[in-house]
Amino acid sequence: MHYDAADRTLPHNPLKALVAPRPIGWISAMNRQGAVNLAPYSYFNAVASDPDMVMFSSAGRKDAMTFAEEGGEFVCSLATFGLREAMNATSAPLPRGESEFPFAGLTPAPSRKVRPPRVAEAPAAIECRWVQTVPLSPLNGGRANHFMVIGQVVSIYIDDAFIKDGRVETGAMRPILRGGYFDYFAVSEENRFELKRPPGAGQ
Repeated sequence: MHYDAADRTLPHNPLKALVAPRPIGWISAMNRQGAVNLAPYSYFNAVASDPDMVMFSSAGRKDAMTFAEEGGEFVCSLATFGLREAMNATSAPLPRGESEFPFAGLTPAPSRKVRPPRVAEAPAAIECRWVQTVPLSPLNGGRANHFMVIGQVVSIYIDDAFIKDGRVETGAMRPILRGGYFDYFAVSEENRFELKRPPGAGQ
């Protein structure tokens, strides 16, 4: 079949099931008054190196986005299989300014170079300084409903238990990823494989 995005020829949009599984950006941010927000975003990824940059995309101007802009910083903690219920709990629509950390039974841990805390229970966290927010305007010139928040990485926390021979053992951390609908996937060492690029393909 051919799915027409304008006519919605399927009852559910297949895009999220096809661009999948997607890493989850578990974003913590702090506003000027010191209020902390923690929320998961499945529109998240690394987008640059030298300097390292990541992005998350917000549907509407939610607290993680506005706090990142106000405070100029945010942290992305790694969501893992063992933390899946807590991660899901942080997506609850709490009143503005109420922290999701105690609501989800999580512990805020001090970051090294930014003010927002990381999730202490997470095996890794990426500390970022806000670079810019890009409105994702539709082709028809209508109002943007989604916003891409870009941050430059200034520090990374990794639990030493998951570093071997100078390399991070991603599969051992068991990160979870988002699929379509209500589906999630878990990474493990069993489904890891390695491919070397052919000669002349760069690094």
